[in-house]
Amino acid sequence: MTAPVIPSSPTRDEYARDYAAALAANGDETIFDRAEPIGLFIDWLRDAKETEPNDANAMSLSTVDADGAPDSRIVLLKDVDTRGFTFYSNAGSAKGVQLADRPRAALLFHWKSLRRQVRVRGQVEPVSAAEADAYFASRARESRIGAWASDQSRPLESRDALEQAVARETARFDGQEVPRPARWTGWRIIPEQIEFWRDRPFRLHDRLRFDRDGTGWARTRLQP
Repeated sequence: MTAPVIPSSPTRDEYARDYAAALAANGDETIFDRAEPIGLFIDWLRDAKETEPNDANAMSLSTVDADGAPDSRIVLLKDVDTRGFTFYSNAGSAKGVQLADRPRAALLFHWKSLRRQVRVRGQVEPVSAAEADAYFASRARESRIGAWASDQSRPLESRDALEQAVARETARFDGQEVPRPARWTGWRIIPEQIEFWRDRPFRLHDRLRFDRDGTGWARTRLQP
C-alpha cells in the first residue's frame, strides 16, 4: 500500500491550478531550438537563478566505488563552458578517491520551480593547479580555513573535535593569507551526453538528448 506521505499523481484540476505557469513556459518549442547543449544549459541555469529558493547550481554527482556500487551526493557547480562542468572538493574524500580510480561521472540538475532537469554523463579530468588556486582564493576566509580543518569523509570523534580543529587552523593562519591545501582541488566533467527534460501535462514530458559526435553534437528527441 502506498505510504500516506507520498503525494498522489496530480489531477487535471491540480495541473491547471498549481502548474499552469511552469507548464506554459515548458510548452515553448523554441526552448529546444538549439544545435548545441552548453548554451541551452546556461539559459536554463539563468532561468533557475531567478526562480529557485536557493542553490540553483546544486547538482547530484554520481560516481562508482571500488566494488562497482554507485554513490551520489549533492555538490555545487562552480564553472561551465565548452570544456565541461566544474566543481571543487577534497581529493581525499569518497568522491575524490572514486574519481581517481574511475574517472567517469554523471550529474543531475533538478529545478523544481521550473519543472525541468538536466542529466550529464562523461569523462572526468582534474582542473589545473592554477584554476584550483584561483577558485580557492575566491572563497570566504572561513571556508578556506575549513578546508584545512576538515579531513573530509574520515571518521569524526565529535562536533567539538571539528570546532577545535577550526580554532587551531584559525590561529595558525592569523594575520596571513590562507593557501590552498594540496588535497583540495577541482574536477571537470567533460560531457559525452547531455539530456534536457521538461515537465508536460500527464507525464507526456519532453526530452532532448545531445550526444558527442566528433567536434559537434547529435540531437535526438526521446519518448517520455
